[in-house]
Amino acid sequence: MKQLLSFCVLLCGLSLFAQKQKQLDALAAEFTQKSLPLFKEVLSIPNDAFYPDWIEQNVQWSEKNFAQRGFTTARISTKAAPLLLASRSFPNAKKTVLVYLQMDGQPVDPSRWAQDDPYQPVVKKQNPEGQWEIIDWTALEDYQEDWRIFARSASDAKGPVAMFLAAMEALTKIEQNPNYNLKVILDFEEELGSPNLPQAVEENREMLAADLLVIFDGPMHRLNKPTLSFGARGIATIQLTTYGPIVPQHSGHFGNYVPNPAFKLAKLLASMKDEQGKVLIPGYYDGIVLDPATKDILKATPHDEKQLQDLIQVGDFDRVGPNYQEAIQYPSLNIRGMQSGWINEKVRTIIPAWARAEIDVRLVKESKPERLLHLIKQHIENQGYLVLDREPTKEERLAHPKVATFTHKIAYQSFRTPLDSEIGLWLRKALIRGFGEEPIRVRMSGGSIPISPFVNTLGLPAVAVPTVNRDNNQHSPNENLRLGNYRDGIKTILAILTEKL
Repeated sequence: MKQLLSFCVLLCGLSLFAQKQKQLDALAAEFTQKSLPLFKEVLSIPNDAFYPDWIEQNVQWSEKNFAQRGFTTARISTKAAPLLLASRSFPNAKKTVLVYLQMDGQPVDPSRWAQDDPYQPVVKKQNPEGQWEIIDWTALEDYQEDWRIFARSASDAKGPVAMFLAAMEALTKIEQNPNYNLKVILDFEEELGSPNLPQAVEENREMLAADLLVIFDGPMHRLNKPTLSFGARGIATIQLTTYGPIVPQHSGHFGNYVPNPAFKLAKLLASMKDEQGKVLIPGYYDGIVLDPATKDILKATPHDEKQLQDLIQVGDFDRVGPNYQEAIQYPSLNIRGMQSGWINEKVRTIIPAWARAEIDVRLVKESKPERLLHLIKQHIENQGYLVLDREPTKEERLAHPKVATFTHKIAYQSFRTPLDSEIGLWLRKALIRGFGEEPIRVRMSGGSIPISPFVNTLGLPAVAVPTVNRDNNQHSPNENLRLGNYRDGIKTILAILTEKL
């Protein structure tokens, strides 16, 4: 009899679980349709942070739309674009959740987009040949989940903003409130590295005070399944310049005689890594110890290496770690751009005057950025270079055969939250209820999110809840958001907003 009673209780529980999941599905479908005009509207506002007038339009749009959904908004002034804090309190709430959203986007080169204007969103579907073709926006009344909306910031990161606002409207319809208060911080300089965020957080501790931080940013796991990311690498940047003749020289007259700065730079950069992609600079990986339990977690995160190899068309991968997840637990050293002389149709037979590399260093929690930058600079000095933080004088150029300019900037540090933390368990429970399966839990993502001031200054445990498709071309031409991800993103946020804390 007890077994039968237990079985009946289990069936009732499963039935209730299924009903809640169906309700979330129905709400997400309904408010996907209702919110698409809003999404189109916000994507149509240019948002390159280099243009203050554009950013002001985005701030005003955010103030209006959050206020319409019951939030009180306040601008937090900075030296440049303001931050916007939208707050809403709910009855009987004992805790406060801070939500991070981003509103600015990368600059665009319209000539490289397959549409007239990157700030005028278009809907596209793939034809049988695999090419994306534009279809009429009205077709979204009966959309297919693999169709996509193409526009700057569709995925990074106005998509999550529209998803959040849609989820708040859905809550109003079902007359259900979170059992915690909400504070939403909107960042309008994320693509610039959020240079004014640390000081703003320091100066507004009380206004930003919360118990947990949820970040709606970044792409989901490649399997496109519910994902939680418990950390992100930080970032620092370096500009490294080597010098040759004071002005470019004729390569016929002076080849084999006047030193070429591009070769100097190439040798210098090549000395920093081995054939496996591991940094050779002594001490670069010091302090990073992965115990067996952590390695098991990293190994268990799904990753199809052959599929990724085929997708991005490379013959092999670097082997800083035995698998992808383990590799990104270490600080990186990346050349993000190089320049010397002229190429393509402007090519000239010259010995260049200088060569320059733009480098980024992705930071991890165990490594202090100042120490890594010092190690890189020291390595350059050990190669025989006089290293300066400015252009060399004539006297310095004549006295030293190897001269380099080294300048750097630390944007923000890494963060990482334990998988079994309160916020981790709460979000995991919400996604299981929403999707009926365990979310993929990523110990730390390879990309960077400028929220370390909230973690380090306010002491908040933080987890990112990515919602957009990984193949979204973020930061590149033809950025897009898959409509199935837009719908599921609304469902994800609804599941979190309706999960008791």
